[in-house]
Amino acid sequence: MSLPPEASPAASAPPPRPRAGPRVLIGSVLFVVWMYGLMALQGILCLPLMLGPRRWTLAAVRVWTRLVLGGLRVLCGVTVEVRGREHVPSGPCLVAAKHQGMIDIMPPLLLLRDPAMILKKELMRLPFFGWYTARLQMIPIDREAHAKALRALLAAARDRASAGREVFIFPEGTRRPPGAAPDYKPGVAALYRELELPCTPVATNSGLSWPAHGLVRYPGAIVFEYLPAIPPGLKRAEFMRTLESAIETASARLAAERR
Repeated sequence: MSLPPEASPAASAPPPRPRAGPRVLIGSVLFVVWMYGLMALQGILCLPLMLGPRRWTLAAVRVWTRLVLGGLRVLCGVTVEVRGREHVPSGPCLVAAKHQGMIDIMPPLLLLRDPAMILKKELMRLPFFGWYTARLQMIPIDREAHAKALRALLAAARDRASAGREVFIFPEGTRRPPGAAPDYKPGVAALYRELELPCTPVATNSGLSWPAHGLVRYPGAIVFEYLPAIPPGLKRAEFMRTLESAIETASARLAAERR
C-alpha cells in the first residue's frame, strides 16, 4: 500500500540543477569514458579471478567501484557521503533503498559485507557487468514473468539470506527522479514477509547529481543515509507505510539540503 499522494513527502519539487557549463559537460564526458573504460579494462584483466572463490570477484568489483567514485569526484566535482553508518547492517537482512541513479548500486558494494542485489534480468546480459554480477550470485528478476518471477525471487532471496548475505532491493523497481511521487511495488513486502528479517531503509538525493537519464553529472554532494531498521513481523500495510514514510521523508530532506 502506498501513501496517498497528498501525504507523500516526495511531492515537493526538487531543487533546480545548476546550469551545465562547458566544464561540467567536459568533465561528464571524461567521466563516462573513465567509468566504462575501466569496466572493460578491469573486466578483461580480472577474468581469471572468476575461477577462484567468489570473494576474489567481489574484491575486484570493489576496486572498480572505488576507482569510479574517485573519478566522479575529480572529474565532476561529485562527492559521496554516507550517513547513519551505525545502521549499516551486516549479515542476513533486507535492505530497501531509494533509486535515483546508477550510482546507487555502488556504495552498497563497499559498505555491506556480502550484498545480494536484486537486478533486472536484462542487466545480466551486458558484457562484463553481467558476467561479474552472475559470479557474485546477484538475484536477477524477470519483470515480465509476474507470479513466476516472484516465486523465483523469493526462493533466491531465501537462499542468499540463509548463506548470511544481505538481500538488497530497490522497492520502486526502477530509477525515479527527485520529487517524483513514490511508486513502491509489492515485491518488497513479499520479501519482508518471506525472510522474516529486519529491513533497513536507505534514503538518497543521488538524482540531483547523477540523473536517471542523460550524460551530465552535476557537481555537489550525494548523500546515502541508512535509517533505523524496521523490525520483522509487521503486517503488510503497516510495513509498507513505515518503509515508504522513512525513505521518502529522509530523501526529501536530503534533497532540500541542496537548495
